Amino acid sequence: MAQAKFTLEQSQIDFLEQFKERGFKDKSSIVRLALDRLAQELERQELEQSADLYAQLYAEDEELQQLTAAASADWPK
Repeated sequence: MAQAKFTLEQSQIDFLEQFKERGFKDKSSIVRLALDRLAQELERQELEQSADLYAQLYAEDEELQQLTAAASADWPK
């Protein structure tokens, strides 16, 4: 694994010092988990924003709504 150097607030350092009490083998495993969760959350937010944008565009495009309705009319139920 690669190493990185960064600066933390004292409260974050205090939290990392509790790695054993929180069930982690080392401080790095807490940081890796936190970064993985942050990456997942940011990706989820980006997908949600994208979906909202597509929904807005669809709601404003009457021609697309008609095209979708026509195509789905022939879709098996």
